Amino acid sequence: MGLEDHTQRSCARQERESVRGARAVRPRRSRNPAPGPSEHGLCTLAWYPETGWMPGPGCSGPARGLLELYLPLCGLCPGETYTVGHLGQSLDSCIATRTGDSCYVTGRENILHLHRMRALSDAIIVGAETIAADDPKLTTRLVAGENPVRVVLDPRRRLRPDYEVFKDSAAPTLLICTRERVQGVRERHGEAEVLGVAGSNGRLDLAAVLRFLWERGLFLSFVEGGGVTVSAFAQARLLDRLQIAVAPLVIGNGRPGLQLPPTASIGDCLRPRHRIFRMGGDILFDCEPASDPEQAQDSSTMTGVARLI
Repeated sequence: MGLEDHTQRSCARQERESVRGARAVRPRRSRNPAPGPSEHGLCTLAWYPETGWMPGPGCSGPARGLLELYLPLCGLCPGETYTVGHLGQSLDSCIATRTGDSCYVTGRENILHLHRMRALSDAIIVGAETIAADDPKLTTRLVAGENPVRVVLDPRRRLRPDYEVFKDSAAPTLLICTRERVQGVRERHGEAEVLGVAGSNGRLDLAAVLRFLWERGLFLSFVEGGGVTVSAFAQARLLDRLQIAVAPLVIGNGRPGLQLPPTASIGDCLRPRHRIFRMGGDILFDCEPASDPEQAQDSSTMTGVARLI
């Protein structure tokens, strides 16, 4: 039985399963989506009712880290919706300089992570400012895997059609703006399909954007940037997972990363359940914004000092 078949069957019986512990352990060969050496080797995967597929006993080294990070996304049930946001920032919480230069805030390992996330996702979502500042391709050219559908949020439809995503035909591309900016049926913006959704005051209804993608069978969305767009999804509580990569870099008076409304008391601030991964010289915080506060880790209760690098 393949991993996908087992996942589909386990999804159907998930609510009926009450036995704790490993239900099945099968040897699998770990695959790093990025081209690389073969020392990742063999690894076993174990199925746990509470967490799904996890690295099994004896799995260690780079393979374990890759599996722990990406397996939760590989084990989603058919039709299950999931939205992940990501920001790469400096030590002083900037994602770019004041002029918009962001190439590159984080290192190669985090760049590879972005390409892996694209390969795992049905759709990649970015804001108009990211396209205007970086003119990215938003493809999986550094790893194995299909390109996701590229979704550009441009409420006022200010972007020109000569940006790379609108002309390279590397992947299906959607330009989403407010309904009043759509001029006709089946309108194109370069090679991109133009779609209108509800919005007001120059902002899109992001829940409506996600519903539209779900209707097209695009269930796993990766919100890659920029800061304004990821912050908007986070503020609307539409992120199932938020990844923030912190690089050993000080920008100073640059463009800020995550921005949310102020909170008066530390006790009322969000302290989500999280995992921490090292990516080269960067540190990735993999957070669950909607996690139960009672179950979240409180770093103030942790003791001792451990060197990560």
